[in-house]
Amino acid sequence: MWAFIKRSEPLWLFVHSPAAIIAAILALTIICGAAFAPWIALNNPYDLASFSLMDGLLPPVWQEGGRAPFWLGTDDQGRDMISSILYGARLSLMIGLAAMAIATVLGVGLGLAAGYIGGRFDAVVMRIADVQLALPAILTALLIDGIARGVLPTDVQQEFRVVVLTLAIALSLWVNFARTARASTFVEMNKDYVQAAMIQGQHPLRVMFIHILPNILGPLLVIMTVDLASAILLEATLSFLGIGLPADSPSLGTLIRIGMQFLLSGEWWILWVPSIFLVLLVVSINILGDFLRDVFNPRLR
Repeated sequence: MWAFIKRSEPLWLFVHSPAAIIAAILALTIICGAAFAPWIALNNPYDLASFSLMDGLLPPVWQEGGRAPFWLGTDDQGRDMISSILYGARLSLMIGLAAMAIATVLGVGLGLAAGYIGGRFDAVVMRIADVQLALPAILTALLIDGIARGVLPTDVQQEFRVVVLTLAIALSLWVNFARTARASTFVEMNKDYVQAAMIQGQHPLRVMFIHILPNILGPLLVIMTVDLASAILLEATLSFLGIGLPADSPSLGTLIRIGMQFLLSGEWWILWVPSIFLVLLVVSINILGDFLRDVFNPRLR
């Protein structure tokens, strides 16, 4: 086992990076807890029959008035905080992963095409990217969300809330993928294997996705990791502002927004528990992104 690790540079760097190991364990624990929330959680925050108002506003178990099995307390509805966080993280991760996947496909596709085709197409794509980079991602997501609210009928807005939010986040994050894919494609275009494939008359799509794409995956994987954290944080921000997910679909941002209402009344755990959980999730993913950046770019070590 140790000999295999020595032969693999990424694994060797990983086992010698305590920060990466801790971040990986933390991220994996949170992701597994969110994935298995229906089997781990004490109650289902979406099911009114699974919790009682009589258990509302219980403090954490180490404070006076707290009791097991509500180890981190309950909210005003009597929902177990751990259960709400597990289900909230599940929804936040689903939205973040979906948004990151859409942004990856859109950005990498446009970046590859812009770098390969060049000319006016490249100029148009990059000018659109420059305009979007001039705006913060939150403003882009707000704009897209507002347009969707104006286009969709009122009676179906709630039904497509998650879809609209996912698309809004994805369309605000595709730029980094496009710019990185374009720059990497320019570099690969001058290499012999790409020139040989073009001389052979291979279809441009085959050259882009079979020859070029596998050789530029390193920096793209780093961006995917960092943008996953950005997508989760962006969803939390939108939900905190009240334009993301509603209170009956508690993502981490929604839980933090609900907790703000009770901060001054003394029920601090309703705000701080999901906030700390969100920080741990985002920081652990960012640390893994930094580790991947160092692996794929030895000059930064």
